[in-house]
Amino acid sequence: MILILGGTGEARELAARVPAVSSLAGRVSTPALPVGEVRIGGFGGVDGLAQWLRDNGITAVVDATHPFARQITANAFEACARVGVPFLVLRRPGFDPQPGWLWVDDVAGAARAIPGSRVFLTTGRQDLAEFAGCPQWFLARMVEPPEPPMPQRIEVLLSRGPFTVDGELALMREHRIDVLVTKDSGGRMTSAKLEAARRLGIPVVIVRRPPLPPAETVADVDAAVRWLGTAGA
Repeated sequence: MILILGGTGEARELAARVPAVSSLAGRVSTPALPVGEVRIGGFGGVDGLAQWLRDNGITAVVDATHPFARQITANAFEACARVGVPFLVLRRPGFDPQPGWLWVDDVAGAARAIPGSRVFLTTGRQDLAEFAGCPQWFLARMVEPPEPPMPQRIEVLLSRGPFTVDGELALMREHRIDVLVTKDSGGRMTSAKLEAARRLGIPVVIVRRPPLPPAETVADVDAAVRWLGTAGA
């Protein structure tokens, strides 16, 4: 049996093409579910995941989590190495750097580097606390309501993509946005806001992806399917 560590569109596409059990972190109450068997929740760290792989006869693991889900990727790499299960990282390509982008290493760095006063923030609700002490006004878009701490001057927009360039242009104009803060998550769903910022001449603060473990990595679902064939899963 194949285990897909999911939560992304690529994970759902892969689950539709190969027999597998998909694992979701459970961080949102209404996740987009893949076809097939689904489990929700953590494994209990490296030890718990290694035991789960043994108990369930897993023959290969594909990590198709969000590019910023650093801990589960590290745990899965170590657990698979411990148990001797083939491990693959499926990651969509990041964004090509553009003029006007300020790259930072983490969300805390983004909070320190904001060059404007009216911020369109799309780093996610789990990172909102990093901006709690910032004096700027924020339009923060996320899927589910956040919990404190958060910036004092904030409007929360609950919305799930995909988004269009025209929609992002209208949103930024309506709220007089003068800087976009986001992550290098890659993918077509998140590129519309970057194109809108480019057209409006708005600077972008973008958080670099965390480094991956030294695992085999592919950029698309077709390559993951081929790898599973060669891995004998």
